[in-house]
Amino acid sequence: MLQDVEQLGGPARFTYCEDANIPDYLNRHYWWAYVHPKAVHFFDRGWVINLILLGNYHRLRDAALAEFSERPLGRMLQISCAYGDLSARLARRAAKLGGTLEVVDVLPIQLKNLKWKLPSRTPARLLRMDSTDLRLPDQSYEQVLLFFLLHEQPADIRSKTLREALRVLKPGGKLVIVEFAKPKWWNPMRYLLRPLLGTLEPFALDLWDRDLVEMLPPFTGVRRSLYYGGLYQKLVVTR
Repeated sequence: MLQDVEQLGGPARFTYCEDANIPDYLNRHYWWAYVHPKAVHFFDRGWVINLILLGNYHRLRDAALAEFSERPLGRMLQISCAYGDLSARLARRAAKLGGTLEVVDVLPIQLKNLKWKLPSRTPARLLRMDSTDLRLPDQSYEQVLLFFLLHEQPADIRSKTLREALRVLKPGGKLVIVEFAKPKWWNPMRYLLRPLLGTLEPFALDLWDRDLVEMLPPFTGVRRSLYYGGLYQKLVVTR
């Protein structure tokens, strides 16, 4: 059941789902990055985000935004908050191009943090939900975005998230995924990052070992763009 909660400033409507508990994998592996209040304070800084993405944050953010540029945008859904200004830019774009933005996340602290970043008078709504169990109608969004979420999820959770993202997407709608990929053989990051990701991002290497496209059901079109020697990818899936 969705209920309204106290407004924290700004016009965005903030709601939560009473039974959306914090998944065990988040508490176990990502408390230091997303759950603890000090984590939010430290990591949601432009220079930190850009450092983590090896200087590619703005390029990858803009690559995602480029897919949301045609009027009318319609209903957009971002599954999981993201550090940085991506969501704020999406909200401004929605206001400009005749769309609405809804952002779902299972962590209240992430939704509260995002609420303060959203510009005033934008058509945005924040919902507390688990990505594997979206309490949203079938085929209700023209656009869905997954920005660096899937690499943080175990394989079974990732599959459920993808299934939910496609379930709520309208026929002819567009799912945009920005994620890690396996770097080209000549990219030194292929060798330097493997031990680091294996320690800090225990599920990220799954996306090196299995092509993300293979996890998707057959659709009318999948377009892929690669960045930074293949370390990052953008998939645009048309239903």
